[in-house]
Amino acid sequence: MHNPIFDYEDGDFIYQTSDNMGIDSDGDLHMRMSDNMSMDMDTGELHCNSGCENDDNAC
Repeated sequence: MHNPIFDYEDGDFIYQTSDNMGIDSDGDLHMRMSDNMSMDMDTGELHCNSGCENDDNAC
């Protein structure tokens, strides 16, 4: 299981569901844009987050 990612924009945690997708604690889907950025798939907003810590990009 992957560690949750902290979303600095709204204070939620994002739980990874695949290599580039995750769901936050409010139930919103996020698509990974880079190591420290995701897009909320409901609103299209970009969110800064704590990102991945491993070399293989697994969070």
